[in-house]
Amino acid sequence: MSIVLTEFARTRLFPRDGRATAIQGCDAQDFVRELNTRPPERVLPGYAPFCVLHVHRNWTATRCSVIAINDSNRHRLRSGYEARSRGELPVLVRWFEGIEAPVADYLLPILYDRAQLAREGTHIDADWGVVGCLYTQQPEEIPMAPITMLRNALGVAEGGSGVPLDRQAYCRSVAFWEAHANWRP
Repeated sequence: MSIVLTEFARTRLFPRDGRATAIQGCDAQDFVRELNTRPPERVLPGYAPFCVLHVHRNWTATRCSVIAINDSNRHRLRSGYEARSRGELPVLVRWFEGIEAPVADYLLPILYDRAQLAREGTHIDADWGVVGCLYTQQPEEIPMAPITMLRNALGVAEGGSGVPLDRQAYCRSVAFWEAHANWRP
């Protein structure tokens, strides 16, 4: 099985500005090399048949993706409209500002198979392409954000995958994201 880093993931996981919420202590080449040589501890099924998540112990300095919301940090929540890429419509997002998450215990690269990436207009010379990565304390998936589920249901033309909305998964996602938020320094 071979894995490559998609350009979509490269700009988010290894941005040129070196933001603290990206993968730390490892460059894109080393990251891909590790994924191709280090067997995952587990392979989790993704939200669709073309998607899997590999569970790896964190070998980097990368911090957790999310922080639980509580009374002592709620005042640090911010929100705004943002797009993940130039071709996508901005959507409402929220994040903590001025809080630093702990170093993650696990990295969970999100992989799409070659056929799905081709349907989305990305052609790769590998079996799998990394489209994202979760940074967690537990070897478990963080629920996909509700807006990502909606974008996926809108289809490839709007930056999604074309997978229909799963109402139960959406409700689980809302419950998680009501109690958690991403962070920014």
